[in-house]
Amino acid sequence: MPIQSRITGLGFHVPPRTVTNHDLEKVMDTNDAWIVERTGIRERHFVDPGTGSSDLGVEAARKALADAGRTSADVDFVIFATTTPDWMFPGNGVIVQQQLGLGTVGALDVRNACSGFVYALSVADAFVRMGRYRCVLVIGAEVQSTGLDLTTRGRDMAVLFGDGAGAAVVEPCEAPRGILSWALHSEGALAKELWCEAPSSREAGRVTHEMLDAGRQFPQMNGRQVFKNATTRFPEVIHEVLAASGHTLDQVKLIVPHQANRRIGDAVAERLGVAPERVFQNIERYGNTTAASIPIALTEARAQGLVNDGDLIVLAAFGAGFAWAGCVIRW
Repeated sequence: MPIQSRITGLGFHVPPRTVTNHDLEKVMDTNDAWIVERTGIRERHFVDPGTGSSDLGVEAARKALADAGRTSADVDFVIFATTTPDWMFPGNGVIVQQQLGLGTVGALDVRNACSGFVYALSVADAFVRMGRYRCVLVIGAEVQSTGLDLTTRGRDMAVLFGDGAGAAVVEPCEAPRGILSWALHSEGALAKELWCEAPSSREAGRVTHEMLDAGRQFPQMNGRQVFKNATTRFPEVIHEVLAASGHTLDQVKLIVPHQANRRIGDAVAERLGVAPERVFQNIERYGNTTAASIPIALTEARAQGLVNDGDLIVLAAFGAGFAWAGCVIRW
C-alpha cells in the first residue's frame, strides 16, 4: 500500500493569565456584551512579559510528543507556523530544535498567518509521503497580545486575539487512515485588507517615528471584506478537499475551522447546511490564536470525544494574505 501520513499525537498550551472582556473594559471603551455579540469571545490568554511564541510552542510540542509516545530523539524535522516569531530572524523552528534537545534536524518556519497550520501540515504530509522524514513535529504558536493596541483606538482588533500554541506529530501510516487530501490558495490582491505594515524592510531602520505615531505597527483589518471572503472561501475549500478525497459532506464527522470569529463559524455551518454541532468552535475561551487555533481546537475536540478512530475530519482555515486552506483526515 502507498505510504500516507497521519497525526499520531496532539497537544496545546496557553499561558496561565486569562484576560476577560471585563478586563478589557478597564483599558478601552468597550463592554462584554458588545464583544460577545460581534465575536463570540468571552476570554483569551495573554503571556507575561518575556514569553515568546517559541516558549508556548515548545510546551505544546512536549505534550504532542508524549501523546504520540515519542521522544525528542524520534523527531527528524520541525515545521513552525507563526506570524509572531520571537525575533525578526532566525525563525522559531531552530529555537524549538535547541529547546527540545533535538539533533541537527531541519527546521522550517511558515508565515501564512491564520492558515499557517494547515499549510505546515501539508508540507509535513508531503515529506512523509515521499519517504524523506518519518516523524515531523508541526507547531502553530502565536503571541499576539504584545502587538495589539490595547486602547479604544485599537479595540476592533484588540478584542479578537489571544496567545497560545498547538502541536501535532505526523508519521507514516497505511491507507485508509491519515491525511487524505489538502488544498492551498491565496489572493494577494486583498493582502492589505488584513495586514500589519510595520516593521517593514521597505523603510530604513524598519520602523519610523511616523509609523509609530500613526499606529501602523498594529494589525489592521477591513472587517466586512474579511467576513465576506471567509464565509465564501471556507465552504469552497471544504467542498474542494472532500471531492479530492472522494468523500461527501454527509460523511464528515466534524469540521474544525480556524477560530476567527463566532459569527464566521456560524455562517459557514449555515452555508454548508450542517448542524452547528458539527462545526467545532472554542473561540469563546481563547479568542483568535491565528496559526495556533486549529491545533488547539483539534486537541480539545478529541479530548471531548468528538474525534475518534475512523472518523472523517475536515480542517479549514482562512485569513491574512488572503490565504486559505483545507485538509481531510481519516482519523
